[in-house]
Amino acid sequence: MKTLPDLLHEHAFFKDMDEDHLAFIARCGENCIFNAGDHLARENAPANDFYVIRDGRVAVESYVPNHGSICLQTLQSGDIFGWSWLFPPYLWTFDGRALDEVHAVRLDGKCLREKCDADPKLGYALMKRFARIVTDRLHTTRVQLMDVYDQQKTSLDSGK
Repeated sequence: MKTLPDLLHEHAFFKDMDEDHLAFIARCGENCIFNAGDHLARENAPANDFYVIRDGRVAVESYVPNHGSICLQTLQSGDIFGWSWLFPPYLWTFDGRALDEVHAVRLDGKCLREKCDADPKLGYALMKRFARIVTDRLHTTRVQLMDVYDQQKTSLDSGK
């Protein structure tokens, strides 16, 4: 049976991370399972953790008035869900909903923030990794918005 440090060590997000930092991060974590339809996070609720997705799929969603929830992105094994724990006011920016059974490692954001404050080297290492995730997700969202714009424009043009 694999330990939490083993599971984190195998994950791309933690690749080449200092072993002492990885051991500490593992002490802030726990294994968890979500059933299909369960929420990992709710938009505007307190964000106290983040998730290392080991297996399964998570829909990153946002509520749009008069439309309902829309899926912005689907995450899967090997992805990280959640960065809101790192930035005040520590509220979830999006919903996270399990699309099927999800096995994940939940990492306690408060535990990690306190350690990052005490150990700027760890804080900087995590910040660089999360900055990469934010950048990648913003790029993905930009591409999706261009697709939506093109579809709307094509629909309008065909209606002439």
